Amino acid sequence: MTKMADLSVDVIEGCRLPVLRKNQENEDEWPLAEILSVKEIPGRKLYYVHYIDFNKRLDEWVTPERLDMKKLQFPKKEAKTPTKNGLPGSRPSSPEREVKRKAESVSLATQVSPATPVPSLPGLAEASQVSVYPAVRDTNTFNLKSNAHDDHEQLTSLTTNGTARRPMPNQPGRKRKQPPNCGGTDEIIKVFQYNNSPRCANVYLPPGEDSQDSSDGIPSAPRMTGSLVSDRSHDDIVTRMKNIDCIELGRHRLKPWYFSPYPQELTTLPILYLCEFCLKYLKSLKCLQRHLTKCNLRHPPGNEIYRKGTISFFEIDGRKNKTYSQNLCLLAKCFLDHKTLYYDTDPFLFYVMTEYDSKGFHIVGYFSKEKESTEDYNVACILTLPPYQRRGYGKLLIEFSYELSKVEGKTGTPEKPLSDLGLLSYRSYWSQTILEILMDLKPDNGERPQITINEISEITSVKKEDVISTLQYLNLINYYKGQYILTLSEDIVEGHERAMQKRHLPIDPKCLHFTPKDWSKRGKW
Repeated sequence: MTKMADLSVDVIEGCRLPVLRKNQENEDEWPLAEILSVKEIPGRKLYYVHYIDFNKRLDEWVTPERLDMKKLQFPKKEAKTPTKNGLPGSRPSSPEREVKRKAESVSLATQVSPATPVPSLPGLAEASQVSVYPAVRDTNTFNLKSNAHDDHEQLTSLTTNGTARRPMPNQPGRKRKQPPNCGGTDEIIKVFQYNNSPRCANVYLPPGEDSQDSSDGIPSAPRMTGSLVSDRSHDDIVTRMKNIDCIELGRHRLKPWYFSPYPQELTTLPILYLCEFCLKYLKSLKCLQRHLTKCNLRHPPGNEIYRKGTISFFEIDGRKNKTYSQNLCLLAKCFLDHKTLYYDTDPFLFYVMTEYDSKGFHIVGYFSKEKESTEDYNVACILTLPPYQRRGYGKLLIEFSYELSKVEGKTGTPEKPLSDLGLLSYRSYWSQTILEILMDLKPDNGERPQITINEISEITSVKKEDVISTLQYLNLINYYKGQYILTLSEDIVEGHERAMQKRHLPIDPKCLHFTPKDWSKRGKW
């Protein structure tokens, strides 16, 4: 039943009310939404709405018929934000806006961080070493040994049914204290085997190393070394709204998710045309056709450093190929919300993944990284274009970034905060990579095999904080007989094997032709 809008009431920016939309099951629902903008077209008004607690990529223009005026909430009257650079500031405050802003800052700090402590574990100072039990596969139900001490019943919480429960999120501003006399991540992980028992691993957690992110989740300001992290200070009414309706890139038409600072005169066009090889933006199909007769590129500029089958990677220097890099950033900003765009691309390298056919090398996705990173970041921005998502290309980009780190002899981590989709991809990659190593551990001359957190980090080039946070996210860490143990149930092992079977596009290190440069010498720039 449609709830008709009462046109006698003037709906203004900042109002909140339920708006009709279709959910994933194509059913009608009425989530609460906020009016961000109002525009008039011949014969009717249109309202740009943001659905509260939904991702901004779902924001859209709606007609009055989709508004439920019976539950209209007007914004509180407060002093308007001063204008900045001649542009209007944020819209008038809406109900509970201040509370919402504080809640969002807390949720961001917890959602972007895979590193979450295990709240039920006893003091870390008691744990001196860690063990992994890669057990014999058995179809019987796995039960733990019955001689466990009553004072260590925390072991009963491990996931023997394969359901990974999420640990409680970090409390903002709280950090774990460093217990005295505790070892580091080179502490030995003992690996041993029991019949008819789940695979278990004792993993020592270095206490002083907290979540990957700062306590508030968002840097106070972008770093001067070229960070693309948005400080959210630019979140005014202009940048909160999508400004491009449609982009034509080669044989694909893309619907942007977020604002991107393309020239103002292009934002009124029904379709923005891009050359898929040089990424130059044009205002009409005729302009694009004329451009293609002059454009000699059939692949991204820069060096091709990897090719296997139809997949290639090109390394592009943000200083030598500035125009292409800026155009790439403009395109990427349409699908990345947590990053801000800087036209100074000099401090960055861009690695563009392409798919080859008879017409040329077509862009699939890319990631960028700083030439010099003081915080061991091996990725600044990472994106798989929507037509190529859910096909394994995201993990391929992530795996390639770590292969470069291996050649450089470093461990790396992505710059925070990650987008929601980026966080899912990284968690999945970290989980599969670490589980693969733990499952491959074998006894050595009848002795229990041993491995450390640092060794896992060195093998994978995944930063040790990400290794620890992944184990915690998977809820595999438990406390047993004075030690932290990691238990891999049969279901987790089978789930991992199924996931690995779906990865048809692994990176082949033999096909990588890459020589790292010492960017500390400015002459290299």
